[in-house]
Amino acid sequence: MSSASQSGGFSVLDWGLIAAYFALIVGFGAYLARRGSGSASDFFLADRGMPTSLICFSVLATTQSAATFLGGPDIGYSGNYAYLSSFIGAVIASLIVAAFLLPRFYALGVSTVYEMLAFYYGTAAMRVAAGFYLVGRVLANGARLYLAALAVAIILYSQVDFNGVAVAAIGISLVALLFTISGGLRSVVVSDALQFAVYTGVALAILVYLYVTIDMAPGDIVAVLKSSPDGTDKTAIFNLNWRLDDPFSLPAILTGLVLLNTGNFGMDQDTTQRLLAARSSRQAGLALVGASLIAVPLVFMFVSIGQLLFVLHQTRGGDMEGVRSATVFMEFIVNELPAGFRGLAMTGVLAAAVSTLNSSYNSMASVVVSDFYTPLVPGRSDRHYVAAGRLATVVLALILLVTALVCYQWQSASGVPLLAFALQMMVYAYAGLIGVFAVAVMTRRGSAASIIAAMFTGFAVTLALDPTIADMIGLTGPVANLAFPWSLTLGSICAFLAGLTGNRRLNRARPGPVGTG
Repeated sequence: MSSASQSGGFSVLDWGLIAAYFALIVGFGAYLARRGSGSASDFFLADRGMPTSLICFSVLATTQSAATFLGGPDIGYSGNYAYLSSFIGAVIASLIVAAFLLPRFYALGVSTVYEMLAFYYGTAAMRVAAGFYLVGRVLANGARLYLAALAVAIILYSQVDFNGVAVAAIGISLVALLFTISGGLRSVVVSDALQFAVYTGVALAILVYLYVTIDMAPGDIVAVLKSSPDGTDKTAIFNLNWRLDDPFSLPAILTGLVLLNTGNFGMDQDTTQRLLAARSSRQAGLALVGASLIAVPLVFMFVSIGQLLFVLHQTRGGDMEGVRSATVFMEFIVNELPAGFRGLAMTGVLAAAVSTLNSSYNSMASVVVSDFYTPLVPGRSDRHYVAAGRLATVVLALILLVTALVCYQWQSASGVPLLAFALQMMVYAYAGLIGVFAVAVMTRRGSAASIIAAMFTGFAVTLALDPTIADMIGLTGPVANLAFPWSLTLGSICAFLAGLTGNRRLNRARPGPVGTG
């Protein structure tokens, strides 16, 4: 990309909307900071007293990030509605987690999901699992921060370079930190609901604007989508094929994407921390299933933005040559949205990014403090552990910032679509965790050594199956270009088998009868 040059397209109204957004979140953050967090339980788990509805919207805001805000239109523009069908996997996964994992977490009274592994296999297994989570979350949320920074830089500048992305990433990180260090998880959950309302409203406004701009009857729009120049039906919801390079085919959804969402909902502290803040496992399960169902119309809206952008280009002559789907939505924001809408779009990108980052900061800090720091420095006051959590949050924010800048180079070199790139980052840590938790929940086998080996096995397999790495190490044939759901499936199976090699877990009693709280 060429050097950044500031765009003069922002009007006074645009800047006014952005200033209003910042005033809102700064004021809201100051209000939450007044309440503070007196205890570690309050800072990391909101004293397990958050309402089901707020947890539901917080899970939505965490899982539907800037990757969805930007990647959804990308998928809709270049493809069809098959990504929408991937939420079959999300709903199935939410039911699995609600039925089998959440009751166990609540029965054990854990603060992080990895403490369950300490109960079964010892602290070494817990710390390795927590370490894999931290590595995976750094990669995944570093990618999300990069996507948001890319969007902000393109909106602010006609063309962007590394410096433009870096400045945008720093600004977004500072805004997210404001919420996270103020009042802990309680402020994160409440602010997530606010950010969710902001970016959903922005997307809806852009969708309506596009529909009005196209000025076609719904039937005519559908006709254009059904007869795209490449002969495909862009209204199709299911990709009924067994192509191993298609991440959203129905077979991939019913295997790898079920596993991906199970890992996200039940083994990733970033999401599960919100669920552990509910009053009971039953309420946590309702919040999780509700979030999975509400995500369907939300994602439909984002994909539809891309579909309408496709129709708009077709009605203007149909010349798609040279149009990059990964930036078409941002180019539309920069070049065609009227005064006010561009600033509105900027607030939407910021809200989507902040809602993901503040969740990540707090959950990662909770793992650092609960699973690593507290066992090493026991017996300190709640104030001490809250201060340690805030310090960990700042350090982790810096690490994510560096990762986002690495992702700028990584995604530019790989050419992987934005949404697939963000989802792919989650696979490396999830394979081992999925295999390990499957051994813990489904069997009575496994030892500390086999569980640790399983996590490294899952990571190694999925890393080797990454198309870029596969090419570097000389893999050929179908395995050299696997879509991430298939590599996750293979990695999880290998990790599960490795975990089974241990003879027996620690001689500790199982939790009592698994209740629903």
